[in-house]
Order: sequence, then C-alpha cells, then structure tokens
Amino acid sequence: MGRDRGACSAAPAMGWPIGQMQEDKSSMRYWLMKSEPDCFSWDDLVKQKRAEWDGVRNHAAQLNMKAMALGDQALFYHSNIGLEVVGVMEIVRTAAPDSTDESGKWMAVEVAPLRKLPKTVTLKQIKAEPALAKMEMIRQSRLSVAPVREDEFHKILEMAGE
Repeated sequence: MGRDRGACSAAPAMGWPIGQMQEDKSSMRYWLMKSEPDCFSWDDLVKQKRAEWDGVRNHAAQLNMKAMALGDQALFYHSNIGLEVVGVMEIVRTAAPDSTDESGKWMAVEVAPLRKLPKTVTLKQIKAEPALAKMEMIRQSRLSVAPVREDEFHKILEMAGE
C-alpha cells in the first residue's frame, strides 16, 4: 500500500504515553485512525477484508500503534475529504515492521473492518458535542492515530445511530 494511512503525510504531534489511557492492559482499548479517502478509504478496507496500516511516519502515532492489542477497536476517520468517522475496525495484528519502510525503523498494525456506521459522524458534530471536548483528536488535530476513551467511543457510536 505504501501510503501514510494517517493523512498521506505525517505531521508532528504529541500523543499520550503508553498505558495512560488504561491501566488494565487486559481490557480493550479504543483508537481513532485517520486516512485520506483518496489514498485509502473505508470501502478499500472492506474490499481487502484486512490491511496493513502502513506509512505512518509520526513518532506519537507510532507510540499509539505500538500500544495497540489484538481485539482493540478503532474508529475509521476519513480525513481531508469528508472529515468524518465512517466505520469501526479491529486490530488483527499488533505492531510489526512496516512493509513500506526500507529503513526498518517504522511499525505498522493490521486492521479488519467490523462495521460501517449507520450515519457518519462529522468533525463538526464531534467538536459541537461537550462530551467529546477532551478527545485527543480535538486536542492534537494533526495526530493520525490517537487514543479514544471508552465513553468517547460509545458517544460517537450513539451519534452514528448505534
């Protein structure tokens, strides 16, 4: 695939230290992962059934990907075009060397689609919802792979009609 799933071009940002989101590593964690739909869209993921989330070249996003565990769920966010959460996917392979990185220093995870949301949830809606005011994607808007608190994850699903 060879393209940054984060936004086709990584941007510097600060993420939460590994483990800050949840202290119990046995419980599921939630994430938001951005991709420009003209590079790699939700429909592309559905067609492929699973895909390496490669090309992420941001240190904070890399730390977040390294913290992912099998079974964690992630919101698939169309960035740049659309600016909306469109689906839910699952982490099906933890961090391993990124197949598109010749230097060997970057990692990638593998994801699989779980379901398309009944309604998309736009960035405008997210910003207007007080319960989501502390979301990492709002605080660090350029971060392509960000943690999501459990209550935030469920609020977005509720806003999507689930």
